[in-house]
Amino acid sequence: MIDISCSMLSKSFGADTILDEISFTINEYEKVALIGLNGSGKTTLLNILTSQLEYDSGSFYLNNSKRVGYLKQSDNIKSNKTIYDTAEEVFSGVLSLEQEIRELESKMALYATQPDRLEALLEEYSIKNELFEKLEGYSYKSRIKGVLFGLGFSEDEFSLEISQLSGGQKSRVMLAKLLLSSPDILMLDEPTNHLDISSIEWIEKFIKDFKGTVLLISHDRYFLDKVINKTLFLSDKKIKVYDGNYSYFIRRWTEEIELNKKKFVLQEKEIQRQKEIIAKFLANGRDKKVRQAKSREKMLQNITLLDNPDADTIKISLKFNPAIQSGNDVLRISGLSKSYESKGIFQNVSLSMFKNDKVGLVGPNGIGKSTLLKIIAGNIKADGGELIFGHNVNIGYFDQELSDLTMDNSVLDEIWDEYPRLKVHEVRGYLAKFMFYSEDLFKSISDLSGGEKNRVSLLKLMLSKTNFLLMDEPTNHLDIDSKNILEKAINDYTGTVLIISHDRYFLNSTVNKILEMTNTGVTEYLGNYDYYVEKKNSLLVDDDNDDVITKTELKNLTRKDRTNTRQRQMARKKLEELEMSIYNTETSIEELENKLCTPQVYNDHILATETSLNLDKLKKELEKLYQSWETLHESQEARNE
Repeated sequence: MIDISCSMLSKSFGADTILDEISFTINEYEKVALIGLNGSGKTTLLNILTSQLEYDSGSFYLNNSKRVGYLKQSDNIKSNKTIYDTAEEVFSGVLSLEQEIRELESKMALYATQPDRLEALLEEYSIKNELFEKLEGYSYKSRIKGVLFGLGFSEDEFSLEISQLSGGQKSRVMLAKLLLSSPDILMLDEPTNHLDISSIEWIEKFIKDFKGTVLLISHDRYFLDKVINKTLFLSDKKIKVYDGNYSYFIRRWTEEIELNKKKFVLQEKEIQRQKEIIAKFLANGRDKKVRQAKSREKMLQNITLLDNPDADTIKISLKFNPAIQSGNDVLRISGLSKSYESKGIFQNVSLSMFKNDKVGLVGPNGIGKSTLLKIIAGNIKADGGELIFGHNVNIGYFDQELSDLTMDNSVLDEIWDEYPRLKVHEVRGYLAKFMFYSEDLFKSISDLSGGEKNRVSLLKLMLSKTNFLLMDEPTNHLDIDSKNILEKAINDYTGTVLIISHDRYFLNSTVNKILEMTNTGVTEYLGNYDYYVEKKNSLLVDDDNDDVITKTELKNLTRKDRTNTRQRQMARKKLEELEMSIYNTETSIEELENKLCTPQVYNDHILATETSLNLDKLKKELEKLYQSWETLHESQEARNE
């Protein structure tokens, strides 16, 4: 069954053609990505398919027998309601029905001695209760919690008012409402924006398990590889269909480009050969040769000229070159802590960075990653701890909020103000390398798109010629081609880099070390993102042998010492057993929480209730295990003193 299709669809804005007679088909249950450069018309197409924008010619089909859910990239929400209450709006019909059932229960109790009246109430109660079950009334609360947890909200945040939230948090609330509405067809424009890595992994699983059709726009290549089975590539106003995920598309597209290059070169050679023959025939002067020359000229005029694949797209030219090299020791942090308004952001952060390190800083949203970069950059102060820079270290800082840009400046002035020694032709030359030409130079920064602002900030960073780059979400607003260019620039860079990014493909391609940040410190993993995940997923055995003692050494101890040693060994063994129990219980809780978020569970109220009860039981067990561990740990510390 076809859910979405386009036939010869065209759209222009004035003289600018965006879509030129595009055609494609999306079948039921397909998971499809719409990819292309920024400005190629991807969002325009989604707006047309959802009837939010008129088109010029052609036609499209959207299965109107199905419910369609559409998340815009720029969706916003204004409300004084809480996060939970806003998500609960999806179930307004269920809530009203639940209230009616409660009222019927009260009436049935009131008319318990009036059989005729009671019978009518029971019949109405049965009908409404059956409808309540059909509408998943017994599982909607667990569904709300499951989706909010999955998108990175803690239970403490459920009571926050929408008006208090950041733009990214509001976007997550809108996404939660859309997913809870259970559409048959999902259309998503950059759904992974504003999500941390764990939330992206959750939505990956949601989409893979989703029993419906998906059409999404995303520049997250790792995400695309995980969830889609079909790719629509929008380029030069046309769409080409590839029956596979992003990696399949890249492989096929690269092969096509190479083939087209060969065809173009062969055609150029053949045209040149024919021109030489024509010139030779004309020089001969005989009527027969002249006729042959004219015949060949006519043949050349009728040839369909192939486009040069190398001239298809203009790309930014990005290269980071440090003016001076730093010493081997770049940064050493010990016991760093930071709080806001008595609320601890992080504590006990310790790390070391050395020349040429390419480091990815990961951790959940709100853990303080951006705050740490601001402290290193010198923009804010830490509350405690020590931060020491090595010899000749100078810092370049890319802020995801683009706070380094002056919104009233023109593009030209923004660069010139920062680097006044540059001549105007030099500034224009650099801006041209970043795809800013003629009238673009005089646009106000405030009028630029997110991707254009990002390019201006990257140019300022490149011109800084620093040897230690701090980059906070540098891939935000960049299309895939621009991400590839940024990756190459970082890989070619001879300085040191510390990057915050939720783009796992980008991290895999650029970093050789991962620092995982929690509210109690930082853990180091000596590899890229995939290595970090592999290590995280493996059960690390505690090799701490502080209390191991040989039998010979035991004989030489006094009775009291032997008793104390045995007690320490027994206590340590018990601690290890408790830690293993805590790990297993936490794993079981995580599995059940993930289970609660799956359609198979939250669509079955009996299974959802059973899962919730098991989850509560495990959480109580975990609390007891924590208490036992703390008691034993304290007694062991007291014994060691």
